[in-house]
Amino acid sequence: MRRLVTGILTCVTLLLPTAAQPAAEYKIVTASERGTYIQIGRDLGKFVAPQADIALQVLPSAGSAENVRRLRYEPGVKFALVQSDVYQAFLDQADEGNAEAARMLRPLRVITPLYDEEIYFIARADAPIEFVHQIADTRINVGPLGSGTALSATTLYRLMFGAPIADDKTSHLTNEDALVRLLTDNSLDVVVVVAGQPARLLAEMKPEARQYIKLLKFDPEHASSQAALRTYFPARIRAGSYPNLLATDLDGIAVRAFLVTYDYTTPRTIRHLAAFARALCEGMPRLQAEGHPKWKEVSLSLPALGKGWAYSSATEAQIRSCMQGAPATPSPPKRADCTQQERILGLCE
Repeated sequence: MRRLVTGILTCVTLLLPTAAQPAAEYKIVTASERGTYIQIGRDLGKFVAPQADIALQVLPSAGSAENVRRLRYEPGVKFALVQSDVYQAFLDQADEGNAEAARMLRPLRVITPLYDEEIYFIARADAPIEFVHQIADTRINVGPLGSGTALSATTLYRLMFGAPIADDKTSHLTNEDALVRLLTDNSLDVVVVVAGQPARLLAEMKPEARQYIKLLKFDPEHASSQAALRTYFPARIRAGSYPNLLATDLDGIAVRAFLVTYDYTTPRTIRHLAAFARALCEGMPRLQAEGHPKWKEVSLSLPALGKGWAYSSATEAQIRSCMQGAPATPSPPKRADCTQQERILGLCE
């Protein structure tokens, strides 16, 4: 009998939870393993999500364009990091009648703008070019298909030179593979990288790196640069970010990063997103103190957005009230007349 009771108790013990489980398990899509996006995602997973009772899985990706698709279609992906020009490109495609672009983008919502991401143009140290406006007709690696880098590189080129990069002068390698090609087989002239500084790929280069590669300068006064600055932003690439590549600061150009979600309607998800937004606002001092240096550029000011852009209704009120020092407001309110089926389906609580 004692053995039977012991066995029953063992089974009961195994069935009991050993620790409190998070109320929700969500995913965020970022970018490459050595980029800034994935570090921002990890910071959110470490400092923000636990405060909202969310277990956040941080996933690498090809970049912003892929992130839009995965946020729309991949189960469990509730957050994505997306470049502003990629978001706008999807909007433009939707406005021009592309049904798939409209299907993917119309339900997306902005949680907050984050920071500017610098766009780097890398050439061999002995190359006869020094400025971005000199890359016309060169062989350029624009990054993998589906990446924000590919869209930024091709858009910038078209804005600056009035025509797309020729297909036979365009490659879609990863940053790492492209840099190897740049230095070894003379099949590339320029590698474009988009990442918030300090970008690990460049920051971790050895002291001898400047003997082999250089960063091209962006001249904001050049005629071709003026067209680019209608869409992108002037930037300063600091020598302190890349001491093994730069002796002095460099004029550059940047695109803006956004944290986005989906226009969810189920009360449970709305409540978790609201808690996440509140935790993001309240946790900003810690993010800026212990997270990636780019967090120091984030203000959570929620500026006016362009046509076709919209903030998430689940997160906007929480961030604004937090910024004003107001107490959190419950979102959404619970209904007293929920049916059993509504509760089972998560349509009402």
